[in-house]
Formats: sequence, C-alpha cells, structure tokens
Amino acid sequence: MVVMDDVMVITLFRHGLTEENKRQAYLGWNDSPLLPEEEEKLTRFHLTDRLVFSSDLGRCLTTAKSLFPSGYPEKVTEFRELHFGVWQGKTFEDLSGDPQYEQWLQDFCSVTPPEGESYKEFAKRVDCGWQKVRGSLHVHQQNRATIITHGGVIKYLLSQFAPEEKAFWDWKVPHGNGFELIWQKDGWKRGERCILLQEVPLMANLNG
Repeated sequence: MVVMDDVMVITLFRHGLTEENKRQAYLGWNDSPLLPEEEEKLTRFHLTDRLVFSSDLGRCLTTAKSLFPSGYPEKVTEFRELHFGVWQGKTFEDLSGDPQYEQWLQDFCSVTPPEGESYKEFAKRVDCGWQKVRGSLHVHQQNRATIITHGGVIKYLLSQFAPEEKAFWDWKVPHGNGFELIWQKDGWKRGERCILLQEVPLMANLNG
C-alpha cells in the first residue's frame, strides 16, 4: 500500500502540438509556436504544483504558462530535445534515402546526426537536469513536481525510471499526454526505478 505522505511524485508532460510537429518535422533545438487551437485548449485548465520545471524552449514555456498560470516554471536547459543537427526542420520524407539517416534510424544510440548531438551526450545532459530537479526538491522540502519537456526527454527518463524496463523507442509519448511517476521516498533517495507509473492525459485535471 502506498502512503501518499511517504512518496515522491514527478509528472512528465510533453508540450502541446506545434505547427512543425503537425508537419512531422524533427524540431530539436529549433522552435515552433503551438497551434492556436492547442494553446486555447490548454488555457482552460488551471493546474497547481509546488514546483514546475520546463525546457527553456518556447513551445514548452508556452505550455507551462498555459497550464500553470499562477506561477512561472524554473527553466532547465538540460531538458531540451535532442539536437538533430542539419536534420532539424526536416521530415522523414526529406531525409529518406540519406545513408546516415537510415543508419541512425537503425541504431540511434551509436549514430550521431551530422553536426548534431549523440545519444550519449543527450543522455548525460538530461541526467544533469534530473539531478537539478532532485536537488531543488530537497532544498524546498517538496515531494511533488512537474516537468514540461519534449518527447525524447520523456522517453529517456521513462527508460531509466519506469517500473517496467523498456527501451527508449518502445515508449509512446503523444502530444497532450504525460506520465506520473511515484516513488517511495527511500527508493527515490537511492535513485531506484519508481514503484508506480500512470498515464496522465493533458486534458485531465491533476487536482480533481
């Protein structure tokens, strides 16, 4: 039985759908505004959380401000999406036939996008951001936080901390969805996998 006073809860939200997401482009460190209907939808919900963290890219900050209008998130640059190098802004159709792209699709852990970021560099960066969140929770003596970030970051964190071990690409993280991870405090302190994972649709009010 999970006693709520003895747990740590981290909610991971993927930012709302953008113009470039709709085109299915690799955004990476590029940015794109949320679709107007998406932003309007998000402003209908007024969520609260003691600590909110966000990638510093505009699509995440807009999502954070829409969902948490009473405050402003702490920017964590380490929670940016993978840098896709020269592939940023391009689609699968644009890159189809590129030998390096085809190799990356088969083994993205070993193949690096040209002028981009390797998976190892990406993972190390996200780990640093995760440690910032852990430190902030400790300093503020809080047991709950929300992180608004990108699909790749969420997939990586789930691959590291979900109760069920699954590979990066096996996780599906649609726009407008999130995941709530719950730890017993002792397990959290030891850096273990969480004990409970549940999907949280962005349209669902976490406080209701």
